[in-house]
Amino acid sequence: MIEYILTFLTIYSFCLFKFIAGPILGTAAGFSIVEIVFVTVLGMMSSVIGFTYIGQRLRIRYQQVFKPKRKIFTKNSRRVVKVWRNFGAIGVAAITPLVLTPIGGTIIMNSFGVKKEKIFTYMLVSSIFWALMFSSCIDLLLKIPVLQPFLTQAVLHQEEFQYLESTLAWQSAAL
Repeated sequence: MIEYILTFLTIYSFCLFKFIAGPILGTAAGFSIVEIVFVTVLGMMSSVIGFTYIGQRLRIRYQQVFKPKRKIFTKNSRRVVKVWRNFGAIGVAAITPLVLTPIGGTIIMNSFGVKKEKIFTYMLVSSIFWALMFSSCIDLLLKIPVLQPFLTQAVLHQEEFQYLESTLAWQSAAL
C-alpha cells in the first residue's frame, strides 16, 4: 500500500509541471485508466489553482523587487497574442496539455484577465478530455499485436533486473 501511495504521489508531482507525464507514468506503473485520469487531472488542477491564486502575488512581488526592463513585443509574446485573438481562453485551455505546461497556460490566462472561475472550468474540462484521450490511446497502442514481442522483452528485462537487484541486496546483506 505504501508503494502504491508513493507511486501515486510521484506521478502527481510530475503532473504538476508536465501533463503528459501522468498518462505515460501511470501506464508504466500499471494504473487503470480511471486512476491515470484521476492523478493527471489532480496534478494539473493543483497547479492551475495554485498559480491562479499565488501567481498574481508573485508577479507583483517580482516586479517590485527586480523591476525588469524587457521588450514588450517578442516572438513568443506575439505567438501568445495570436493564439489568444484566434481562440480565446477556451483555445488556451485546450492547447495547454498539448503544447504548454499547466503553469504556462494558467499564467497566460491570468495575464489576459480571465476570471478565476472560467480558468478553473476550462482547464478542468481540458484536462479531463486530454487525460482520457492520452491514457486510452496509450492503452490501445499497448494492445497492438505487432508491439507485443517488444513489450514482453521489456517486461522480461525488467524482471531480470529486479532479480539481479534482489540478489545483489541479499549478497551485500550476507557480508
